[in-house]
Amino acid sequence: MDFKLVADFSPAGDQPKAIRELIKGYKKGARFMTLLGVTGSGKTFTIANVIEKVNKPVLVISPNKILAAQLYREYKSFFPHNKVCYFVSYYDYYQPEAYLPSTDTYIAKEAVINEEIEALRHLATSSLMERRDTIVIASVSCIYNLGLPTNYFERAIYLEKNKVITRGDLVKHLVRIQYERNDLELKKGRFRARGEVIEVMPPSEDVIYRIDLTDQRVRSLSVIDRLRREKIEDVEQLIIFPAKHFIVWENELERAMRDIEDELRERIRYFHKEGRFLEAERLQRRTKTDMAMIRALGYCHGIENYSRHLLGKLPGEPPETLLSYFPQGKGGKPDFLTIIDESHITLPQIKAMYEGDRKRKEMLIEYGWRLPSALDNRPLRFDEFLKRVDQVIFTSATPGEFEKANSEMIVEQIIRPTYLLDPEVRVKPVYDKKKEVSQIDDLLKEVERIIERKERILVNTLTKRIAEELTEFLNSKGFPARYMHSETKTLERAEILTAFRKGEFSILVGVNLLREGLDLPEVSLVAILDADREGFLRSETAFIQTMGRAARNVRGEIILYADNLTTSLRKAIEEVRRRRRIQLEYNRRYHKQPQTVRKEVRELIEREEMED
Repeated sequence: MDFKLVADFSPAGDQPKAIRELIKGYKKGARFMTLLGVTGSGKTFTIANVIEKVNKPVLVISPNKILAAQLYREYKSFFPHNKVCYFVSYYDYYQPEAYLPSTDTYIAKEAVINEEIEALRHLATSSLMERRDTIVIASVSCIYNLGLPTNYFERAIYLEKNKVITRGDLVKHLVRIQYERNDLELKKGRFRARGEVIEVMPPSEDVIYRIDLTDQRVRSLSVIDRLRREKIEDVEQLIIFPAKHFIVWENELERAMRDIEDELRERIRYFHKEGRFLEAERLQRRTKTDMAMIRALGYCHGIENYSRHLLGKLPGEPPETLLSYFPQGKGGKPDFLTIIDESHITLPQIKAMYEGDRKRKEMLIEYGWRLPSALDNRPLRFDEFLKRVDQVIFTSATPGEFEKANSEMIVEQIIRPTYLLDPEVRVKPVYDKKKEVSQIDDLLKEVERIIERKERILVNTLTKRIAEELTEFLNSKGFPARYMHSETKTLERAEILTAFRKGEFSILVGVNLLREGLDLPEVSLVAILDADREGFLRSETAFIQTMGRAARNVRGEIILYADNLTTSLRKAIEEVRRRRRIQLEYNRRYHKQPQTVRKEVRELIEREEMED
């Protein structure tokens, strides 16, 4: 199926020009292109038009989960007849394994897996196998080790009516691909067998597959509603994908166990030679326990640390990631388009993931907690990432140095389709000595004014603690406020933003999560506290991005609380005012009237989408 864009509006402002130039660059084979679009200029809609024309699978990488959720919602609305998937880290809480030699403290891996997000990840990988009209919206976790796609696809169970298969063989195959048998409670990744009827709940959907066997043949295949227990449909064929992405063939298991044994013996010899008997004993005990678990269950806690041996890879060989699940063309060339959203943030994250992961694991290896091969359970290096993508479009209001230096074309999109101007900027003191008024006192007056207009306010703080304390203070003064920061759970973030747009509260307080990409047209005031504290959160790029949150409302305005104009602050104000002058001139020349963005309030990730 081809991509078919559905929208109630047509490209406007600078969008038609940007679409033409990007498609032209793509057809010429441009490796890297950048869409430099100001906030609210409709970069996603521009890219959606490009996707329709390119007509091949698409990977969109976002810098964090909440922006990925927003893009997921937007692309689903633009492409209702195609497959749009969501692939982010499935941890609600994650504490990586680590060792601190200074205090002799070992920190075990702790993780709370969100089953709904895990289901969406499986839906993404299975969709890439089944159809080419697939868009996957991912966070940077997509460059982390996932397991061989050939194992994942080849281990899938293919069933069709009248196919010859015994009950015992089907049960064994389900167990081999990591399904857990439970005849009492059926959940994702489990199955039950009652007589000749086997029911399976796949990890990617909120339905039940019912397989009815008769005389060692498939008599019927049905899809059942999990809650109502009613038949949704009878089908001629079923594909049951593995319950986990990390799957190993049985004939490879013994070879892998021998390889692990060999590495273990070599490492123990090293520790004995160095007189480090504690580390040798620690490593042997842990590795032997893991091996026994893998032999018995096909899995163990931390099995990914043995991925090099289990997958038969060479030392240092790049891991298999989500990118490996995308189609390849002739000669193994990637056959998909990559969009890197908010590239000034996303690219540095991709570059940094490898080194951060390696330093932590080197400490575990040095002190006998892991074998050296654990280093091969890792994210891709940046050079490896670039080899696994083909043509790339970067999108950002503030492109970084890599985009500027490597893009064959940089397409500007300054005129918004709504003809909105960049907001006016006011600078106020952190503490006004003459009036004896602090930034918080002044903020209360400004907040009251905006709430009377039934509009929304974003307040940007420097730390999570300040965000929480300010929220509590605002609530005590009768102003409905909530905070959101890095410790807010993935799905809760989406729920907070939806409630904010609906007007369930008027003030959203946060740190850097309130910068890139958040589409909140109800916001007419962005207030940045302590704006004269030079640093990452108060850089030129951060200011431009944060101020852009008020650029979707015709009455948008910015208040910067600063006693001094830092270099970053001055440059950001100058750039916003430059864009505003261009927009004013365009509107005067073509007699355009700015209009606030009108956007339906919808859940970013709806629970029922598990049933897609």
